[in-house]
Amino acid sequence: MTLPRVLTEELGGSPLALAAQRGELRQWYVERPRSAAAWRAYLDKVRATRSENWLRALAPAIDPRGAAANRLQRVIDADGVVVSTGQQAALFGGPLYTLLKAVSALTLADVLERETGIAVAPVFWAATDDADFEEASGASIVEPGGVRTLRLPAPERDGIPMNDVPLAEVEQLVDQLAAACGSASDPGALELIRREYTSRTTLGAAYLRHMRGVLEPLGIAVLDASHAAVRRAAQPVLSRALGAASAVERSLRERYDSIRAAGFEPQVDHVPDLSLVFAGAPSGEKQRVSVPDAAKLLTTAEAQALGANVLLRPIVERFIMPSAAYVAGPGELAYFAQVGAAAEELNVPTPLAVPRWSATILEPRIERLLSRLEISREELRDRHAVESRLARASLSNDVSEALRQLRHDLEADVAALEISDRDDLVPAASLQGLRRSLLHRVERVERRYIAAVKRREAEMMRDVATASGALYPAGKRQERVLNFVPFLARYGAPLIDLLRAEAERHASRLVTANAVGLDAPIAERV
Repeated sequence: MTLPRVLTEELGGSPLALAAQRGELRQWYVERPRSAAAWRAYLDKVRATRSENWLRALAPAIDPRGAAANRLQRVIDADGVVVSTGQQAALFGGPLYTLLKAVSALTLADVLERETGIAVAPVFWAATDDADFEEASGASIVEPGGVRTLRLPAPERDGIPMNDVPLAEVEQLVDQLAAACGSASDPGALELIRREYTSRTTLGAAYLRHMRGVLEPLGIAVLDASHAAVRRAAQPVLSRALGAASAVERSLRERYDSIRAAGFEPQVDHVPDLSLVFAGAPSGEKQRVSVPDAAKLLTTAEAQALGANVLLRPIVERFIMPSAAYVAGPGELAYFAQVGAAAEELNVPTPLAVPRWSATILEPRIERLLSRLEISREELRDRHAVESRLARASLSNDVSEALRQLRHDLEADVAALEISDRDDLVPAASLQGLRRSLLHRVERVERRYIAAVKRREAEMMRDVATASGALYPAGKRQERVLNFVPFLARYGAPLIDLLRAEAERHASRLVTANAVGLDAPIAERV
C-alpha cells in the first residue's frame, strides 16, 4: 500500500483569527507561553486551581478505557493537567478537521509532557448537546466526478440536541459511505461505522461511541458534553452566569463594540437581553435564557436542565477540569476574543486558546491524476479555470490559429479604420465600441468551442472534477468538507502515524519556538 502525503497548511481564518494567531490582540487573549520553562510555570498555575476530584466527578461522562484511561490516570497520579479540544456531534464523525483537532491535542499533550516533565493528557469534548442540525447532518465524500453529501432527513422539530436526533434510515447512508471508501486496508474503520450508526440510536450517541472507538486507542479521552455529570460539575459556573447575567451581557456588549472599533468583525453576534445559559424547553428544544428571567431560573432550574452557549462553554470546560489549553480552529480562535470578557465578569480563569494544526491529505490516486492532467494542486482552487485551460489546449491547432488570426485581423482592421478617418467623421469612442463588440462576439464563439471540447473530453473533465473534489471540494479546503472515515478506511494506522508526525512539528513550535504570536506562519511541507 502506497501511503498519501500529508501537507501542512496555513490555518487561515478571518482577519480577527489571523490577528490572534500573530499575537496582535493580547488585550483580549491569554498570552501563550513562549518557552518550555514558561509553559511549565503556566501549567503549575493551572494545577494550583484544579479540583482534586475533577476526574471522579466527570468519570461517568468520560468513561475512559484502554490507553485513554491509562493516560488520564497518570495525570491524576502525577498531579497533571489536560489539553482539550472538541467538536459538535456530526454524521460519521464530521469533516477531516475533527480528526486533525484531536491529533493536534494529542501531540500538544505529548510535547508539553516531554518538555515540562508534567503529566498531560488530551481530552476531546464531544458536543452531543449541540443543536445545529444543518451542520451536523451531512457527510461529504468524493466519488468519480466530484463530491456528494450524504444527509440525514430532518427531524420533526428544530433546535433539539444531537443526542435526541434519530438516525432514520442511516443504514442506507452507511452503505454509500462504504462504497466511497473503495478498497479498505483497515476494515475496522467501516466496521465501527456499521456498528455504531444504526436507526436504533441517535446521532449524538452514535457520534460519541464512534469517536471513542477512533480516539481512545490513541490515548485521547472523549467526554460526553450532554451527560448529567458534566452539567452537575458545571452547575457553579452556570449559576454564576445566571446570577450575573446582566453584568455579563453588558461586558460582552462592550467587548463586541471594542472588537468592531478595532476594525474586526466579532465571530459571535451580540444578542441583547440574552444570557449565556441554555435551558431545555418542554418541547426538547434548547432556548437561551433571557436576562430578565435569569434570576428567577437560578432558584428553580435543575442542573440537568441547563447548558452553556458557545461563549460560556470554554469557561465551563476550564472550570470543570484542569485544561491548560484549548486547541482551536480559526472560528474558535476568533470567538475566544469574546470569551475573555465573560470569564472576567464571572471571576473565573480565562482559558488559553492555541491554533490547531491544519493539513491536506494528498492521496496517490489523486497525485496520479494531477500528473496525468499536468496541473498543480493549487490550480484546483479554481476548477472552472482549469477546465477551460485544458479544453482550450485540446482545441485543434487549426481552430486555435483561426481564432487567433480572427482576433488579430479585427484589431488591425479597426485600427486601420481609425487611421483612415482623418476627418473624424465617427467619434473614436464609437470605433472602440465596435472593436469591443466584435471581440466580444469572437470570445462567445471561442467559449462555444471550449464548451464543445469539454463535452467531447468528458473523461478528462471528470478527472478534473474528481481531483478538485478531493482537494478543494466546492472551492473550500479539503479538511473543512470531506469526511475523515474514507481516509482511515483506505490507510488505517499508518495514516495516523503520518498525521501525528506532522502535527508534532506544529506542537513543538507552539511549545518551544519563541514565535511572535499564537502561531507564526508555517510553510507548507510537500
